[in-house]
Amino acid sequence: MTSGPLAKAPRVSLLALTPEATIALGCPELGLTTFPYRVGRESRAARWTGSAPERRQPGSAPSNELYIREVSEPFNVSREHLQIEWDGHRVILVDRGSTCGTIVEGDRVGGQGRVGSVALRDSDVIIVGTSFSPFIFKVRMTPA
Repeated sequence: MTSGPLAKAPRVSLLALTPEATIALGCPELGLTTFPYRVGRESRAARWTGSAPERRQPGSAPSNELYIREVSEPFNVSREHLQIEWDGHRVILVDRGSTCGTIVEGDRVGGQGRVGSVALRDSDVIIVGTSFSPFIFKVRMTPA
């Protein structure tokens, strides 16, 4: 493999395709401002009050940039579910060993505790969890 200069990361955003996804993002479309961009289930409070009490050790970094709140079991989203990365050449979705896996364009990535990854393309649809999950997003990529 030859190495060359790394390309500049494209602008990447997640577009909510369901009401639950809109609530999770806090808006219809969210631009990702950092890589890796980590997504997982909000599990810090049994009853959601708009802000959850902090249980991390002082000075420790958060596990996720986006916390998805699921209100009833069975859960589709693991606490540390997936991340979106830029490897210098392409945008990659990595399932972080979630229980239910992640579906990208109909193909399962990871799940049952296994890590998996797939390159993302503009307009790919991501389902966080099983095919029954309400957390459905579309990837938008534009050149930087």
